[in-house]
Amino acid sequence: MSKNLAHFILAVLIASIVITLSMRSLEFFMPFENKVKDLMFKVRGEVKGDENIIIVDIDERSLKSLGQWPWSRDIVATLLQNLSDYGAGIIGLDIVFAEADNSSPKKVLEKLGLPYEGVVDYDEVLASTISQTPTIIGYVFAMQNDTIEAEKSPKSRGIVVEKNRPQISYLLKPYRPILNIDPISEAAYSSGYFNTVPDSDGNVRSVPLVMEYDGVIYPSLVLEMARIIQNKRKIELFYDDNGLSHITLGELDIATDYYGRLNVNFRGEQGSYRYISALDIYEKRVKPEDIEGKIVFLGTSAAGLLDLRSTPFDSVFPGVEVHANALENILSGDFLAKPIWASGVDIITIIIGAFFVFLILLLPSAIGTFVLIVALNALLLWIDYYYMFSYGVIFNTIMPFIAINSIFIVGQLINYFLEIKQKERIKGKFASKVSPAVMDDILASGDNVLEAKEREITVFFSDVRGFTNISEAIKDPKKLIRFMNIYMDPMTEIIIKTGGTVDKFIGDAIMAYWNAPTNVTDHADKAVITSLEQLHRLRELNKKLREDPEFESVVKMSDANGVPIVDIGIGLNSGTVIVGEMGSSDRSDYTVIGDSINLGSRLESLCKFYNSKLNISNFTKERLKGDYIFRFLDYVTVKGKSEPIEIWQIYDYDKEQEFYLFDVSKEQLLHELALYHEAIKLYKAAEFAKALAIFSEIQSWENKTNKAIYKIYIERCEHYTEMPPKDFNGVFKHTSKG
Repeated sequence: MSKNLAHFILAVLIASIVITLSMRSLEFFMPFENKVKDLMFKVRGEVKGDENIIIVDIDERSLKSLGQWPWSRDIVATLLQNLSDYGAGIIGLDIVFAEADNSSPKKVLEKLGLPYEGVVDYDEVLASTISQTPTIIGYVFAMQNDTIEAEKSPKSRGIVVEKNRPQISYLLKPYRPILNIDPISEAAYSSGYFNTVPDSDGNVRSVPLVMEYDGVIYPSLVLEMARIIQNKRKIELFYDDNGLSHITLGELDIATDYYGRLNVNFRGEQGSYRYISALDIYEKRVKPEDIEGKIVFLGTSAAGLLDLRSTPFDSVFPGVEVHANALENILSGDFLAKPIWASGVDIITIIIGAFFVFLILLLPSAIGTFVLIVALNALLLWIDYYYMFSYGVIFNTIMPFIAINSIFIVGQLINYFLEIKQKERIKGKFASKVSPAVMDDILASGDNVLEAKEREITVFFSDVRGFTNISEAIKDPKKLIRFMNIYMDPMTEIIIKTGGTVDKFIGDAIMAYWNAPTNVTDHADKAVITSLEQLHRLRELNKKLREDPEFESVVKMSDANGVPIVDIGIGLNSGTVIVGEMGSSDRSDYTVIGDSINLGSRLESLCKFYNSKLNISNFTKERLKGDYIFRFLDYVTVKGKSEPIEIWQIYDYDKEQEFYLFDVSKEQLLHELALYHEAIKLYKAAEFAKALAIFSEIQSWENKTNKAIYKIYIERCEHYTEMPPKDFNGVFKHTSKG
């Protein structure tokens, strides 16, 4: 299965699952949705409340001056009368007087058994005041069964009309009302409940505008106040197949949820509306214009009276201000609603979001996909925020958010596992060509590591001596391939172990380099160590081949010619090259080019001329830090280059070890090299006769190393002695590759 097809199936599958969950298990996700909407409120910030709505606050200052709650009813009556005198348009009581006032003089005398005829009754005073003022009283519903039986039903002057009511209604159905005492209830023009029902996390985000008790629909305090303010008689409830759809008051169309709740568009933290202390009203220290024609709520912000709520803006929020927010929302039409068509938009959003994530996953750049998924999330939040506060429409944010991010995360996991699989295939294919470190670097760096660039490397060339004779002796191609694999495997292993990169196999030759594409510390030493390790390994390899009956013909050939079964020459050079992916658009390879590469190849081919196994240039020698046994071979210009170079032979490590790559003792070799380099010094100084004497002396030794080099210099010294050169600089010009 292709990666693109896997992503498409993933997008369709997750989108389908999320859509199904959004239709069947939305309540489970509502706490998360609510937190997102709370955050949007805080991002929006505070909005100034309607100046025509004020709150008369039974605050701590009022309680301290007028006494602790509950106040005697004559005080409340004075408050209501003063508000009426100030010209308040309507007064909503966020208070319920469920019991008689025992502080009333009449009640006190009656309790003492004294005459109380004609004595003032504070409950009657309050009832009389309520009947003469534009006061709408409040009550509460007990939502749970408290085992107390209700004696009466609430009083409301509004006519509730239900249209298209289904058999099952999701309206809240309380257990019983907690009403005001009879004198107050009978005196009031109308009433409404002031319950606030918090969500599961304790936050109040909505208020129930209607509840069904004993088969009758009752309006809330704010809905009843809105009806009276609009001077309407009817409250119409419209249902659809799922539940309550909306409520109308004349021209006002109020969207609710199925439970009859209004989503409150809160203006801000406590204090969005003007608060006036109840004490100032009681003592008439308020300007008439501050009250005249206003909508007044009488409630409390005092902590001790336990009418504090938690809202999206504030964890301590007076319940009376919740009602003030709700009433303004109704009157201004600036409430939040989720119409039936919004659910369809939610589904479309999930589908479109899934499609865009699918397109994002097609991009090759990990950073690009991350930036785009962040942008898609931000766009989703912004659209929901914009419609929520510009049009009052609530869309579901959390479900599309879950869909697009789930698709992205799982899609990235698919990418990750598919890339691992792809990388493993690449590793398996190229493991014999490059070191694991190089492969890991290529896989981690992507295409950047393949870009052509200048880099200093040490290049390695090796070649099997007498390969033509070997191939003629073996004859069978399959046996020849096996023979070469027996040789190539350990040689390649040594290169890779030291951090080298095998560039290519050219028949029986190997080309490798160090310090590209990954950094290799002391790359010149690593190349020399590799070369010496290969030469040491040949001893074991030749022994293994000699014991293999399959290669008996090669053994006979080598014994007849007096040569090892496998012998190699190695050339090393260090310098700056161009390294990177090169070739045609259809076929390319990661390789190196430059004069330094060509020189390395020339040094390998000159091993035959100088009868050496390991030749290096002075450029490589200058970079070496290890201890090795050197022989200066020549100062030459090679074919294709005009600048002379020094050629050096490395015999082996200059350390104590089990065996060396030369046939004489180490002490004898060092003695030989000391005399030899003294002769070279004389040769460079053009003292050819003296140099010839030393070269000839060493040549006469029975046990000496590199017999060919002495013959070379003896011939040169004899030639220059007979025909002295002018301006001799010690440079010999090679006109062929080897």
